[in-house]
Amino acid sequence: MKKLLGLIIVSSLSLMLSSCYTLKNSSIPPGLKTIDVQFFENNAPLVVNNLSQTFTEALKNRIRTQSRLSITRNESDATMSGSIVGYSIAPVSIEAVANNVAPIADANRLTITVRVKFVFDAAKTEADKKISFEQTFTNYEDFRGDIAAQEQNLIQRIVSKLTEDIFNKAFSNW
Repeated sequence: MKKLLGLIIVSSLSLMLSSCYTLKNSSIPPGLKTIDVQFFENNAPLVVNNLSQTFTEALKNRIRTQSRLSITRNESDATMSGSIVGYSIAPVSIEAVANNVAPIADANRLTITVRVKFVFDAAKTEADKKISFEQTFTNYEDFRGDIAAQEQNLIQRIVSKLTEDIFNKAFSNW
């Protein structure tokens, strides 16, 4: 009886898992083997020269290292495209200054916003339309002091969080 129950459980699990490929908390349908990650242009009002290249390469690297997908140009099962639409620095806390001097920012926040379009082209079924999305992703890091000395490190940390959010949206919601 125990062997039969064990066989039923193993069979049930096999059937449930056979419809998707799972790796590192992601599930990718069997029909998705290639993806075209297009260059994300920086269309933010405030432009940092290397941000487009940094973001695009980080997104490709996350897909390469956390999935079985091959990154291709043009003909692919899915396409990920978009642009950087926001890059801003704003105060998050204010320090009062004595003698009627204007208050100064005690801490600032660097925020990056990316617009992403993900289209799964494999079979053009109703399920594929549910997988595809167009969404804006935003993330930030707080910092103290001058931005110039910290900017590239802050960008790397924000880009890491953004690519994680995008990867999870694209490959963990099947």
